[in-house]
Amino acid sequence: MSKPFEFLFRVRYGECDAQGVVFNARYGDYTDLAVNEYLRAALGGYPELVRLGYETQVVRLLTEWKAPAHYDEVLNASVYPSHFGNTSFTLTVEFVNGATGALVATSQATYVLVDAKEFTKQIIPAEIKSALQEGAVGKQINQAG
Repeated sequence: MSKPFEFLFRVRYGECDAQGVVFNARYGDYTDLAVNEYLRAALGGYPELVRLGYETQVVRLLTEWKAPAHYDEVLNASVYPSHFGNTSFTLTVEFVNGATGALVATSQATYVLVDAKEFTKQIIPAEIKSALQEGAVGKQINQAG
């Protein structure tokens, strides 16, 4: 199996709650950041998708937590496509502690492809599906410093 796309980032102080761990709602932000970097690597970025006449809308976001993440830890978000329908696709993001290798959380984000002007569902074109499936394999973006 090919190595998935990876996005590395460092947990910032303001992302932690009173318990000293990353606040649960931040994983929605983390998923969005990782997916946007994935789209940049696979398609040339979200603006390129819009240039092609499409946008995406999140219709489902599911996160399961396995272990806490703390301030200043590096998280490695691996992103890979896990499902394609006619008009929707799901990307799975696995967050792993960069130092220990422990699984911290897994998110599944399901998107519907829509027309950029009318916001009506669109069939996923073969070239976009192919780019999402293969375009970011093995690439890494490191914002952890």
